[in-house]
Amino acid sequence: MKSVELNLAMREGMRRLASGVCVVTAKGKDGSPYAMTATSVTSLSDSPPSLLVCINKSARMFEAIDQGSDFCINLLAYGQDEISNRCASGDQGVGRFDVGAWSMDKSLPYLSDGLAAFFCRQDRAIDYGTHRIVIGNIEEVLVNDDDSINPLLYLNGGYHKLG
Repeated sequence: MKSVELNLAMREGMRRLASGVCVVTAKGKDGSPYAMTATSVTSLSDSPPSLLVCINKSARMFEAIDQGSDFCINLLAYGQDEISNRCASGDQGVGRFDVGAWSMDKSLPYLSDGLAAFFCRQDRAIDYGTHRIVIGNIEEVLVNDDDSINPLLYLNGGYHKLG
């Protein structure tokens, strides 16, 4: 093992932790939709049903989150890497929704062909370093009824699948 500067070592070490890939959506006060790729998503509690997500304060979506916007966490399936890339790069505004089967028939945009979509009401937020940890109470869950559950995984800077 090698020793390097702590923040670089942390990033290098975390590259070895496989994560499911999600796209978080929200709306600004003016109704503008936002989407960003996130791997820092986790279940928090089943009573009340809740999730947490970490949003970088420099992300364009942070403005909507800072205004208290509700959000939707979309779990991506293997093969949806183009959606992940689109939502992870640059300021594309609504162009982020040009790729993927986005549905706008609910309060927030969601992927109709993702593995699941969790619609959350923002409950609490904690600022820590470069990020805001946002806790959302789950109000609705849509689950893909396809029997083949194959999540898009992110590991060591690339996408992978189970098996």
